[in-house]
Amino acid sequence: MTDVQTVRGPVDTRALGKVLMHEHVFVVGTEMRENYPNYPGTWDEEERVADAVAKLTELKARGIDTIVDPTVIGLGRYLPRIQRINEQVDINIVAATGIYTYNDVPFQFHFTGPGLLFDVVEPMVEIFLQDIREGIAGTGVKAAFLKCAIEEAGLTPGVERVMRAVGQAQVESGVPVTVHTSAHTQSGLVAQKVLTEEGVDLSKVVIGHSGDSTDLDYLCAIADKGSLLGMDRFGLDVLLPFEQRVDTVAELARRGYAEKMVLAHDASCFIDWFSPEAKAQAVPNWIYTHISDDVLPALRERGVTEDQITTMLVDNPRRYFEAER
Repeated sequence: MTDVQTVRGPVDTRALGKVLMHEHVFVVGTEMRENYPNYPGTWDEEERVADAVAKLTELKARGIDTIVDPTVIGLGRYLPRIQRINEQVDINIVAATGIYTYNDVPFQFHFTGPGLLFDVVEPMVEIFLQDIREGIAGTGVKAAFLKCAIEEAGLTPGVERVMRAVGQAQVESGVPVTVHTSAHTQSGLVAQKVLTEEGVDLSKVVIGHSGDSTDLDYLCAIADKGSLLGMDRFGLDVLLPFEQRVDTVAELARRGYAEKMVLAHDASCFIDWFSPEAKAQAVPNWIYTHISDDVLPALRERGVTEDQITTMLVDNPRRYFEAER
């Protein structure tokens, strides 16, 4: 038996059920909210909490039992609010540790670290391990996985430093990793290279946002190195249309790669990167229920079997969290 840490405490991996592997509850910049509370959309705490409870309840009603939430520093992680929501919804929420940046490290690490003004061992590794072993910010919630990012800017010094810290924390703790990548620049291959150099077993890594690509050679190369493909932006049709996303998953399943894919939307109840009205108009299907209502029926129409769907939604997430520690 293997337990995975969730917001409500440890859960047997066999009880995770159907899992969406990359969903945020909130993406909120606290500093902006505190100084400009009405930009780019109004924030009312009670309203947002109630809305999140309603949306997660609707998702649970579709048969989804668990969401894996990679909201870390840089995306507005605040666990007390998530705990409050989870008390009202019978769904597992798995929390993460790590740092989300496309370029530089946060200034709290700019002068402190190996070879810097204050020359000490990498402090990011220590704080990641603290989140995993002791819990996040006194909440008692332990992080169950690590998160980093590499976008179009590529392996900048800041991105590399965070990624290597994540890799070192993974090797020390055994918890798995998810990486935000830019499929168009094939940065998933770069992430695999760096993490391998740090000793990470790539079978413990999700290469996130792989579903933004239709390049089967690139996707198969990622999977053949051992990582899971995060087909995790369903609903973001402005980045890649629905039909192409579904066709790509179906073709990979036909080629025998169902065991190398996980599914999600990368959606949230509220994100303050743009106004709610603009979001609803531009990406109306970027919601938690799109996979249940639209994607799975479309996959079945293309010949994806129920066993393959179960593999992507149940078996692969379970194995990811059962990785040897």
